Amino acid sequence: MKNFLISIALTGLVASSVFAGPQTAYKNQQQRIGQGVKSGQLTPRETAGLENKERAINGEVRADRNANGGRLTGAERARVNGQHQNLSKQIYTDKHNAAKDHFGNSEVGQRQRNQQQRIGNGIENGRLNANEANHLENREAGVQSEVRADRSANAGRLTAGERRTVNNQQNGLSNSIYKDKHN
Repeated sequence: MKNFLISIALTGLVASSVFAGPQTAYKNQQQRIGQGVKSGQLTPRETAGLENKERAINGEVRADRNANGGRLTGAERARVNGQHQNLSKQIYTDKHNAAKDHFGNSEVGQRQRNQQQRIGNGIENGRLNANEANHLENREAGVQSEVRADRSANAGRLTAGERRTVNNQQNGLSNSIYKDKHN
């Protein structure tokens, strides 16, 4: 009897994941990406790549539904499920690789950490869609790249002018995060 109940529970679990549909998979993956951003397991570049892939899948689903009167055919649903499974594996790989976000203890590092957490919260709770998150993460990656380049040119430090420039860029990014989360 115990084995019978376990097999019924497993069958229900498998069936619920197979028939959950693209929207459930999307929400689950968005939460996983958001958690990875908040914890620093995903770098802005990795997050932007994942969000770009998610946006492409969403576009395919939208186009397929428009072509079929609001529904997905069985073959389309199977293709989308396969794409979501591949994306899920990519999320896992990116979260568990050696690349981590290391912001440092400076004011610049603290602001980058705070903004990454705000982006992560927006992804996780659905206030940022894949397109908005991708755009914000690309901008954040650009700022981080510039900070790294400036620090490598100045023995690990930022000059006062470079800090002002980065601060202005972070102010603009912060405003964009707010606008995108509240639109």
